[in-house]
Amino acid sequence: MEKKALRARLIHERQHLEDRLARSAALQDVLRIWLLGRPETVIGAYWPIKGEFDPLPALHRWKEDGELMDEPQRRRIGLPVVDKQTKTLSFHVWYPGCQMEEDAYGIPKPRDTERIVPTLLVVPCVGYGPGGYRLGYGGGFYDRTLAQLKPRPVTIGLGFTQGFIDDFQPEPHDQPLDAILNDNGVVWPV
Repeated sequence: MEKKALRARLIHERQHLEDRLARSAALQDVLRIWLLGRPETVIGAYWPIKGEFDPLPALHRWKEDGELMDEPQRRRIGLPVVDKQTKTLSFHVWYPGCQMEEDAYGIPKPRDTERIVPTLLVVPCVGYGPGGYRLGYGGGFYDRTLAQLKPRPVTIGLGFTQGFIDDFQPEPHDQPLDAILNDNGVVWPV
């Protein structure tokens, strides 16, 4: 029950940030700089909901930069599609203007695009704390997905500074992220 109340409070705060545009612009820059020189060519991302930071502009720029550099392997971006039976996520190619449809939760997902396996996974954070742990929406989709992906992709959490929880206690099933970025920069690893 405590996590449910914390989740609700953090989402409410995030949706009512007075300086949301400035924070979003700062996190766009942080993400773009963090991606420079990364070797991964397939990124799984998310469609922003409930005031989440929108990573798609920075990721599309990353994809276009790869095309300008004439890289041998084309960069790709995927968005999640929920598997109702396993309650895990698969990722399907996304690009600006691709056909979209709502999933069972009312979140847009790519329609009839190729399934891809991310080598880097961008994960939204309702909250986050020391050790690379995140607080999500409580459905466990990312934790179950990460537990089954082989090889495991590099994982990066994105959130605003307002979502930091200094005394966050992960549960045994929680999967730590490799990095967490916020509008001030890289907060994990320190």
